[in-house]
Amino acid sequence: MAGFRSLAYQVRDARNDRALRRHSLRRCLERFAPYGHRATWWHLCDRHGIAPEDRGADPLRLVAALEELEDARAVWLEYERQFAERRRREKHHGLRRPEWAWGGSGDAVVRCADPGVRPEGALGEVLRRLVRALESAPGTVCPVCGDTELHWPEVAPVGPWAGAPAWDGPVCAGCGIMVPRPALVDTPMLLDTPAAGAA
Repeated sequence: MAGFRSLAYQVRDARNDRALRRHSLRRCLERFAPYGHRATWWHLCDRHGIAPEDRGADPLRLVAALEELEDARAVWLEYERQFAERRRREKHHGLRRPEWAWGGSGDAVVRCADPGVRPEGALGEVLRRLVRALESAPGTVCPVCGDTELHWPEVAPVGPWAGAPAWDGPVCAGCGIMVPRPALVDTPMLLDTPAAGAA
């Protein structure tokens, strides 16, 4: 299975036809898609003038989209590296159970509740804002756009909200992201899901 860097090389390789280069960019999103696969793809298409279904997209536009994705990935990999280093130090000093722990992959770091509603600006800048929020005291507003209107979606037994990871919090009315819980003050108003409040 090809990794992100191998797929990025295929996107840049002028010997490859346009369809393969586009396909390789889509496959990069299997390795890193900060808004979720579909939302990240639509974001890149909108920002770089690529029709989402165009199999013969302009290679220059594909490379520009790849560069934006690579910048965001570099931001997140550096955050994960620093997080792992901090946890090693904390464990060395006996702190085995942090208040929260980032559990995982680059898939949907800042998930969009609706793929059609996404934050303004480049992916890298959005992740820089998120990282700043995660490295500072929790707040009561969206760390990406500053909106104060955060709400939980209706909880359904099946569908996209069933079994949502503990990382995901309420949806920001301003930019559409599911605000990561570690970026928010632990108050019942913000962090109690409708299901938890009903119990």
